[in-house]
Amino acid sequence: MKKILLAFGLLVSSLSYAQQEIKLDIGDALVIKNLEFSYESYITENSSFGVSTAFNLAKQEAKFRYNENTMITPYYRNYFSANQQWNFFGEAFFGINWGKEKLPNNGGSDFTYEKYTDGALGVAVGTKYIAESGLTIDVHAGIGRNLFSTAAPTLVPRIGVNVGWRF
Repeated sequence: MKKILLAFGLLVSSLSYAQQEIKLDIGDALVIKNLEFSYESYITENSSFGVSTAFNLAKQEAKFRYNENTMITPYYRNYFSANQQWNFFGEAFFGINWGKEKLPNNGGSDFTYEKYTDGALGVAVGTKYIAESGLTIDVHAGIGRNLFSTAAPTLVPRIGVNVGWRF
């Protein structure tokens, strides 16, 4: 019972600091018809944990689109600068992704699509601006590697221009 109370106390005390943010990736939404929503919670002044969920709205036959139809990405960020308005960060993520990989048909010019589910381990870097009013803007770029499926593409991009609100 003491261990449960101690764990609950640590959880509550870690959430008491918790600056939290909700964000929308406007870069992907405007450029390639991809909606990505994020939630980020600060563990300390220099680190945070978050999760992003992306939904690809572009048709499978589109010339330029992400391969992933849906992707859930938990991530950890470490902030390197002490400036409270501009912060540089490094990120580690594990993206669970679902999609269809385009495969050529044997002997023909047609293509078929094979469904896949995979997990990508990766890193990203970026910068974040935090206004006193609570507005946040962050820009990040990185890459991950799918680990499990042979049908999935080898590399998974992590690129974003997020606009959000800190509360």
